[in-house]
This record gives sequence, C-alpha cells and structure tokens, in this order.
Amino acid sequence: MPLRFHMPDANLALRWAIVVPASIALGWVLQHYHVPAAWILGGIVVSAAMALSTAKELVMNKHLFSFGRGFIGILAALPLLASNPATLSAYILPGILITIITLGIGVIGGVLLARSQAAISTQTGILSMLAGGASIMPLLAREFGADFRYVALSQYLRLLAVSLSLPLVAHWLLTSGQHSPANATHAHLDQPWWALLAVLLIAAFGEVIGRKLHIPVPSVLGPLLLMLLVGTLAPPADFTPPEAVRTFAFLSIGWMCGGSLSVASLKSFARQLPATLVFIVVLLLGCALSAWPLMQFLHISYFEAYLATSPGALETVLALSDEGGAGPVVVAIQIIRLLGVLLIASALPYLRKRRKGAR
Repeated sequence: MPLRFHMPDANLALRWAIVVPASIALGWVLQHYHVPAAWILGGIVVSAAMALSTAKELVMNKHLFSFGRGFIGILAALPLLASNPATLSAYILPGILITIITLGIGVIGGVLLARSQAAISTQTGILSMLAGGASIMPLLAREFGADFRYVALSQYLRLLAVSLSLPLVAHWLLTSGQHSPANATHAHLDQPWWALLAVLLIAAFGEVIGRKLHIPVPSVLGPLLLMLLVGTLAPPADFTPPEAVRTFAFLSIGWMCGGSLSVASLKSFARQLPATLVFIVVLLLGCALSAWPLMQFLHISYFEAYLATSPGALETVLALSDEGGAGPVVVAIQIIRLLGVLLIASALPYLRKRRKGAR
C-alpha cells in the first residue's frame, strides 16, 4: 500500500523539478520581449507541455497555490489604495456607466457564446468574456466550478489582443494630436519591514479568513478586502509584494491552467476559437465606441477616454497613461470597472441559484 502512493509522488516531484525552472526561463524570455502576461503564459506553456506529454494532470500543492493566489488579491487592491478617494468620487457616475456598457457587452457576449457552443456553460462564457482582471478570472472560474481552462485561454487571448493593439492605437492618437497632456504626480513610498510582513500574512491567511467570514470568492476577495483594510488603517507605506513573490503568484496561475490541460480540452478550445475571436473583436470595438461619449461628458481627450475604457491589460494601460501624461481619469475608471467585474463575477453563482430556484 505505501508503494502505491510513493511512486506517483516521486514522479510528480520529478515533473515539478522540470516545470519550475523551465517556466522561469520561458517567463523571463517572454518578459524580455515585452510579451503581455509573460509569467502567466510561461507557466501555462510549460505546465501544459508537461501535462500533455505525460497524459497526467500536473497537481499543485494546495497550500502553495493558496499562498500564490493570495498575492493576486493583494495586487488587485493596490490600485485602490493608491487612488485619491476624492478623485475616484468625481468619476463614479461616468465610471459606473462605462462599467455597465463594458460588462453588458461581456455578459451578453458570454451568454451568446454559451448558446452557440454546446460545450461552454453560461458561467464559463461570461467569465471568459468579462473585460479586466485576466489573472483573477481563472481563479473565479475554478471557485465556481466553471471551465477555468477555457476561461484562462480566452482571457489571455483577449489580453494579448488588447496589449498588442494598445501601443499602436495610443501612438496614432498621440501623433495625430488627439491628446491634451495632463500633469501626473507620482508618490514613492518606502516599504518598512512591517508592510512586507503584513503582505505575506494576508497572502497566507486571507483566503482562510475570507472563508470563515463567508465572503464570496474568498480566494480573491479575502486577501483583497484585508489588504484594503490594512492599507487604510496603517500608516502610508508601499505594500507592493516583492518581485519574486509576484512572479511566483503569476506562475502559479499559469501552472493551474496549463497543468490541467488535455488533448481533448485543446481540441474543444480549437473548435470554439472562431466564435471566441469574434466576441473579442466585438468587445474591443464596443469599448472603443464607448470612449466617445466619455470624452464629451468629461471634456477629456480621446486618448485618455480610450485608455480608460480599454478592456483589460491594466499594466499596459497605466504605462501608456504615464508615458502620454494622461490625467487621473484613466486609473479611476479602470479601478471602478475592476470593482464592477469582481462584483458581477462573484455574484454569478448566486444569480444562477436564484434562477434555478425560480423554475
């Protein structure tokens, strides 16, 4: 009996001994060439190659995985802590309207995608089409029992499309004069030892506390809400997780998605790829169109409105915003939409239960 359990564990350890350094190497190369979501994609590619070549799922230690995804919740909270509440409040109404438009496109597109593809559930379709929070969506899908593999692949396909198109569009807008620069201010805070300790403790125990308090999606919202609480009550400090643990967090998301792939799931995704691409294009066009009324309402440039309504790729959006001297509207509306995405996504299981109960 002991032999039956010992041999698979040894085999699993050997596979991980190959996957970890290979993922780090590929992630570094992808990051060097500025590929979006480099570490996540590196983890997906290497772990998927291992799972497919051995025809066995690559199982990750649940405690390490919980620790890694805790940092994802923390990273989602940091833009909120860095934003001025007064600035955010001034953009609440237009931010909510843009959020409704963007999420409406995602929800409708996800429902239509599910109806057009028998293999995709409604929850899977919606989570795969919601704009923003690409690193969070696979976690939510796993939490809700949706097909997190398809959600991950479609989300990163959207992220790739947005990230590749954003610099081109932004460059055109800047060189065509459709931009009025704004003066941006940057606050650089120190990271004392207690801030780093707080981040590590929140990542380690945020999900546990979230489950004890019955918070929806405790794996993400638990660490996120704890980080907001600590960041609000504590003295001003830099709560950014160290680069090494951020890298581990992103790799762990990639390992979760890639390590569970199979030939059957890849064939299924290939069949659904044309419909997925169509809905991604519709989402991109819808967000670009919604930037026009935002520009008129807030009297900002189309450059700023386009960045504010961009469906995801937040890191690229913020970098281009900083480079082009865009105003705080970009960060504010992106954050408001991120909150809307989290609220809609976390409410999906409850909405589904209510619909089933009403029948």
